[in-house]
Amino acid sequence: MAQVLEFRLPDLGEGLTEAEIVHWLVEVGDVVAVDQPVVEVETAKAMVEVPCPYGGVVTARYGEEGTELPVGAPLLTVAVGPDPSDGEPEGSGNVLVGYGTGAPPTRRRRVRPTPGGTAAHEDTASGPAGTQPGLAVANGSAAPAPAAPGAPPGADGPAGAPARGTARPAEGPVPVISPLVRRLARDNGVDLRQLTGSGPDGLILRADVEQALRAAAPAAAPPASAARPAPAQAATTTTRIPLKGVRGAVADKLSRSRREIPDATCWVDADATGLLAARTAMNTAGGPKVSLLALLARICTAALARYPELNSTVDTEAREIVRLDRVHLGFAAQTERGLVVPVVRDAHERDAEELTAEFARLTEAARTGTLTPAELTGGTFTLNNYGVFGVDGSTPIINHPEAAMLGVGRIAARPWVHQGELAVRQVVQLSLTFDHRVCDGGTAGGFLRHVADCVEQPAVLLRTL
Repeated sequence: MAQVLEFRLPDLGEGLTEAEIVHWLVEVGDVVAVDQPVVEVETAKAMVEVPCPYGGVVTARYGEEGTELPVGAPLLTVAVGPDPSDGEPEGSGNVLVGYGTGAPPTRRRRVRPTPGGTAAHEDTASGPAGTQPGLAVANGSAAPAPAAPGAPPGADGPAGAPARGTARPAEGPVPVISPLVRRLARDNGVDLRQLTGSGPDGLILRADVEQALRAAAPAAAPPASAARPAPAQAATTTTRIPLKGVRGAVADKLSRSRREIPDATCWVDADATGLLAARTAMNTAGGPKVSLLALLARICTAALARYPELNSTVDTEAREIVRLDRVHLGFAAQTERGLVVPVVRDAHERDAEELTAEFARLTEAARTGTLTPAELTGGTFTLNNYGVFGVDGSTPIINHPEAAMLGVGRIAARPWVHQGELAVRQVVQLSLTFDHRVCDGGTAGGFLRHVADCVEQPAVLLRTL
């Protein structure tokens, strides 16, 4: 006999208490397997797919796309049949893809009506999660139960009722990877199947959706008649943007940093001509290419080995400075979702090639919104290359609870005294913001000067290799 089980939003880890429903991957009436992803949610740290630990028929969903739910709130209910081996409902107890669950199934069964009033089962190959959603009418033994009494607003009704904004044609998957692009199209009523992607192999990009929105915009209204009197003063309009998700998490962390950390900033200009020449020599010698960010990271880890005070945190309750013996290097990355800080684990044990590869992997994950909470936490020192935005300098805000952050401005050709003569050199400004509780200006200045010396003369790094 089937048993209706309720699946609640699981604890996603890292202290997260809520998540926003971005995209439902199943509909009422769908048959799901154990550990099959059923919903895509966005937390303050990452975009994750949540798998259901039960196998059976989806009888209700709670919350529309865009709804924010707290941990422990109902997500959906599943009518689960007994396991033939022991008579108990099938279930796994796993809750997160990549956190102990197995790979999702490659096929799922969907119930569809037939003219004679009987139920027919259709096997549909499921590509990427959410690319083949459909509506189903269930009857007979597979009939889903209606939503439980007292279900919160936004719950789907009985099987066969279409879920608002989720029905799409079923002629194969839509060539789009980014969930942000899907959401932009969904929020603005753009049918992705009508677009031709400009990306590789016809991949639909954000620019394609924005172009479609511009093309569909109504023509500008004709100018008002000259006889109509102009208003004395235009009304002021305001726009309110909720501080939630990534933006809310950033706001909370930066506010806490300013509130708790007595920071100070020092900076220095450095001649980076030698560093650029060294990178060129490395990349022309063969082998994997080395990025400039990787060389700067290698310089940071060498400087932290000399000045370990800056690789620490402050335990305010115990009134202790906690010095850390491993460098987990965070780096600021600007994405469509906002500013995120992925973390390179054990950066002090990696060479320039390994750092280059890890920076590339984490940057791509940040761009596609697939970073895990574990890849966004646990940093001990942050490197912020804001020079990519074309600015020379800044006063970085420390990434709480770390003790320091190094900021790197753009490298630009400037007049510079080199070997006693005025010359045009590639100059960069380096800024260090540090927690004045963990060290004084002498230590911070020594760290920054060592970084500048390595930038100007990369051979100085040989002393620590």
